[in-house]
This record gives sequence, C-alpha cells and structure tokens, in this order.
Amino acid sequence: MHFSITTDVDAPPEVVFAVLNEVERWPEWTPTVTRVERLGDDGAPLALGHRLRIVQPKVPPAEWTVTALEPGRGFRLFSRSPGATVEANHWAEPMPGGLRSRVTLSVTFAGFLGRVIGWMMRGLNERYLAEEAAGLKRRSEERARGAG
Repeated sequence: MHFSITTDVDAPPEVVFAVLNEVERWPEWTPTVTRVERLGDDGAPLALGHRLRIVQPKVPPAEWTVTALEPGRGFRLFSRSPGATVEANHWAEPMPGGLRSRVTLSVTFAGFLGRVIGWMMRGLNERYLAEEAAGLKRRSEERARGAG
C-alpha cells in the first residue's frame, strides 16, 4: 500500500535536503516524530547503510536503513519487521529557476502484514505525511530566508 504527498517549497532542493539531513532535529518541525537516534555513525552525514531508530506517536519505534541517497536531493529509508517492510522516500526536485523545489514524501508498505497495517492505518499515514510536508515546507522556507 502506497501513500504519497507532493508540495512546492520556496527553497532550493539543497536547503530542503539540509533540513531533512538533520534527522535528530525532525521533532522540532514535525509533530509526527518524537525522536530520531543515529545508530553507530556518530552523527556523520547520512550515507548509504546508515541506520536510524525513529520514534513516532501511535507507531511502534522502528529501525530504518538508508538504502538510497542523492546529496542535495533526498534519500530512501527502509524498515523490516516480521511479515512487513516499509519504504519511506524524501525527495526534493528543482523547479525552473532553481530557487524552488517540488518535494515528494512517500511511504510504501509491503509484505502480507505490511499491506494490512498500511490499510488499517491509512488515515494516520495520510495525516502524518501531510503534517511532515507542511513542517518541512515551513522549516525549509525559514532557512532559505535566513530565519532558521
């Protein structure tokens, strides 16, 4: 089951990526994340294979691995549990002129239990993506203006 949201942001992709890359600071701009812990990378910039533990309200804590990364554009996280996999994408595409971005956030549930969980939690997933997109837009635009 796939959920996605796209929003336009008045900030270039590298600014959006910088906000996303500061994973420990996500709780400052989105109510959908309580805590993010880096596992074993000592705060280095995100790289392929890096692992995170993400704690969210109404969702069991999960370990995620960076499975795709394009500096200045975005990354993909992957989580596995018995019967389920979840893929979360965070990408910023440049818009004409390069001063704005089109940001797409998505989450895909797979596996028998993953599809059931995705379906049962569809309202929460849609709300979380909308809140994350709004918070990312706000934080990125503040940073682009020099206010954050």
